[in-house]
Amino acid sequence: MIEEILQYNERFVRDEGYKKFETSKYPDKKIAIVTCMDTRLVDLLPAALGVRGGDVKMIKNAGGTVTNPFDSVIRSILVAVYELGVNEIMVIGHTDCGVQGMDAAHMLRLMRERGVSDEHISLMRHCGIDLDGWLHGFDDTSDAVAGTVDLIRNHPLMAADVKVGGYVMDTATGRLSVIVPSA
Repeated sequence: MIEEILQYNERFVRDEGYKKFETSKYPDKKIAIVTCMDTRLVDLLPAALGVRGGDVKMIKNAGGTVTNPFDSVIRSILVAVYELGVNEIMVIGHTDCGVQGMDAAHMLRLMRERGVSDEHISLMRHCGIDLDGWLHGFDDTSDAVAGTVDLIRNHPLMAADVKVGGYVMDTATGRLSVIVPSA
């Protein structure tokens, strides 16, 4: 499959397909969106929000949440705010998220089935990594969104004038529900 993608890319560049996507690194709407990597959101989320390439900074991960105040999501948000002019942040979870109810024991079993040794798992634990906490999902999407909004708003490196709000998108209709009003 990767070979097909690379072949497509060659044609795309040769035919100058990139020209219609030209924009700057600065988001036109000065908004960053933290959301899930779910495949259903790839086209649905921008369409439902009326955003297109160049409008926003899109930061995606499993669950669309911040799991640690010093993880890559927070780093990306800080870069967006201080280097790229973002002044509003939307945290957007979604219905039927695969991270909701995710179980660490199940994930570790799947890892073992794919060849990760108990020795490597033990090494991670020995190095102080709480695999059970790190691989655990969340129980409620709205609570996870609210927790992420709270963490971003109260992060010691976050500018006080940045507005942050939390939302849940229905993956069937694209409708946003406000969980935490932007403030």
